[in-house]
Amino acid sequence: MSTINGIAPQLLVDDLAAAIAFYVDRLGFTQAIDWGGFYASVERDGQSIHLKCAPKTDADRANRRDNEHLDAYIDVTDIEALYREFQARGVPFVKPLADRPWGARDFYVEDVDGYILGFSEST
Repeated sequence: MSTINGIAPQLLVDDLAAAIAFYVDRLGFTQAIDWGGFYASVERDGQSIHLKCAPKTDADRANRRDNEHLDAYIDVTDIEALYREFQARGVPFVKPLADRPWGARDFYVEDVDGYILGFSEST
């Protein structure tokens, strides 16, 4: 029987170096791969996000932010410690840490390209 062993979203970014810096400096990822300055991946705790240099529209970013559309859902443990870590690193929060009616405690952040990342822990 086959299984899926991992999944990595591919996010389109305007400035690859700025995106990598955000994920490394603010979210605590490490850069894993850089393919010729147009494609890279970052990793944390064995999970990766791929970044591809390609423009998006301002309207697309605004729609994500205004409607809280998640671009990635990230399941974590010890969400309070992660929230404090991100606060200390100056991460921009879209939604603060709180308990949700669906049995989770979560928060949302926005990266430099307007992507919304939801970090969540089951309660």
